[in-house]
Amino acid sequence: MSFNKFPPKKRYDPDDGPVYLYGLHTVRAALDNPNRIKKVLLATPNALNRLKETGEIGKVTVKETTPKELDRLLGDEAVHQGAALEVDPVSRFGLDDIHPLHLVVILDHITDPHNVGAILRTSCAFGADAVITTARHSPRETGVMAKSASGALDLVPMIEVRNLGDAIEKLKARGMLVLGFDSESELQLKPRTDSQPMAIVMGAEGKGLRQRTRELCDEVVKLDMPGPIKSLNVSNAAAIALFAATAGRR
Repeated sequence: MSFNKFPPKKRYDPDDGPVYLYGLHTVRAALDNPNRIKKVLLATPNALNRLKETGEIGKVTVKETTPKELDRLLGDEAVHQGAALEVDPVSRFGLDDIHPLHLVVILDHITDPHNVGAILRTSCAFGADAVITTARHSPRETGVMAKSASGALDLVPMIEVRNLGDAIEKLKARGMLVLGFDSESELQLKPRTDSQPMAIVMGAEGKGLRQRTRELCDEVVKLDMPGPIKSLNVSNAAAIALFAATAGRR
């Protein structure tokens, strides 16, 4: 392990530059992921000590930095806690790579990295086997997504598919119930007590589920919300949907 002075000179572009994961919890999860390619750990002495208290650093090159230098690199809005890890994007899986599948979350053209990260975190908390996204109309892995996921990006497999309709049909062929959520549905979600494997489908805010996706769902339901606001941020809706759909199951 080397430890050198490193002065970042310019802010990176999260949409077109290297991938930096930041924040102690997010960096720790990435360091613990044996499948993650780690390039350089930028850390203040204090942050490095805190990371060492929670686990091994491994063979990654460590370069000393300061909070101001990280602010300049990542942007003032990044809550980095003195640590940023340059990595390769996490490996995406295929449907045939994950066995068995008991619970998956499908994202139908959800593009906001904050929402995708938050849904990953919730999916991890509820024990989902995978989160499925499309190759197009889904966000690139960024520090914003990883920070929102709070480590789940390195814990829950992300399956990337080219055709969401084909993927849903494959899941149904594997015995999964496909449950779509849409605030315009006439059916309300009821807690399920059966043990049938389940795929929960969330649509983009505003647009909801696309027509083809709706047609392929076994059921399309809405959350029962008696208050005057009838729609939620999609990451909040996903959390409620996962709880309501799984609370009665073993």
